[in-house]
Amino acid sequence: MRPPRHLSPLTALLGVMLLTGCSMAPGGHIDYSAETAPIDDLVDIQPITPGLVATYRHQVSQARPMADDLRQALDNYEYRVGPGDVLSIIVYDHPELTIPAGSERSAAEAGNEVRSDGTIFYPFIGRVDVAGRTLEEIRVELARRLADYITEPQVDVRMAAFNSKKVYVSGAVGEPGTLPITRVPMTLVDALSQAGGAQEDANWHEVILTRDGQEERLSLYALLRQGDQRQNRLLRDGDVVHVPSAENQSVAVMGQVKRPGNLPLGNERLSLTDAIARAGGVNEESAEPSGIFVIRGQDEGSDKLATVFQLDISNATAFTMGSDFQLQPQDVIYVTTAPVARWNRVISLLLPSISLPGTVAETSTDVSDI
Repeated sequence: MRPPRHLSPLTALLGVMLLTGCSMAPGGHIDYSAETAPIDDLVDIQPITPGLVATYRHQVSQARPMADDLRQALDNYEYRVGPGDVLSIIVYDHPELTIPAGSERSAAEAGNEVRSDGTIFYPFIGRVDVAGRTLEEIRVELARRLADYITEPQVDVRMAAFNSKKVYVSGAVGEPGTLPITRVPMTLVDALSQAGGAQEDANWHEVILTRDGQEERLSLYALLRQGDQRQNRLLRDGDVVHVPSAENQSVAVMGQVKRPGNLPLGNERLSLTDAIARAGGVNEESAEPSGIFVIRGQDEGSDKLATVFQLDISNATAFTMGSDFQLQPQDVIYVTTAPVARWNRVISLLLPSISLPGTVAETSTDVSDI
């Protein structure tokens, strides 16, 4: 599941200015009239319930077989020759055609390079159009045309060098660079393996595949750790695979917890209960049991600023639901002292902070005086 993008500071600031109105003027203050602000028009509120947790659990990637279209593409894969490739052409019993430059040269050096116009030159028959053809199609064409000069020519065509098709791998991998596409089909997993694998600080949850100007975000974590083969792709010439770093994969924990701050998510992800536990737990003397919020920015283009999930731990068993609620990068967890009936005012103050994950825990820890 793709993590949503956080809000821009300007958007969030404008939202709060609209909510607070004249209270931001000199001498103004936040009063109870702010509780009637149309916060429902700006955010979606969702209580964390067994039904919600079940829905999210269902969305989590699990072991799945390879997609039918990928399996079919792999089964039907054939390499097609392109400009820059080098062909090794063997005509049995005719060494003067097979190695005219001498046996001391390598196949790549003595082979027939495909020209920019997609042709090669071969003795007796002249130019042969080979671009876009398979090796078997080229072999049949050469044998047919050589038959005018050689009795029953026995021809074999092999690849001496793959130069025409490439895939580019960048980001947090062992050896970023270009990889040639060969007669063996190359999948996303193959490319990352050949590039030295994803590094320890890589973001396994959002590998970006760019093809023909279009981006697709795939989960290497789901593919390798959870066995979801539907995340794999057959790569094509010109594809760019980028593995971003996990440096922005964190959540902020604020408010009535013992150690507010930022928590790195890593590739294993955290649950809401895990995050609160790593922050030292809830301050039971001042926290409002019904006021545990998870604020999650919406994607660009949404008519909402954020989705706010609320967990009520008045009953301690509710932490079980928090254990199954998986956090996403840039989430803000807030444990408030304010009663849940006043959540409008709490959220209106927190909205700007979700665009500042690096400093959010330092800017505010208590809204009990609103």
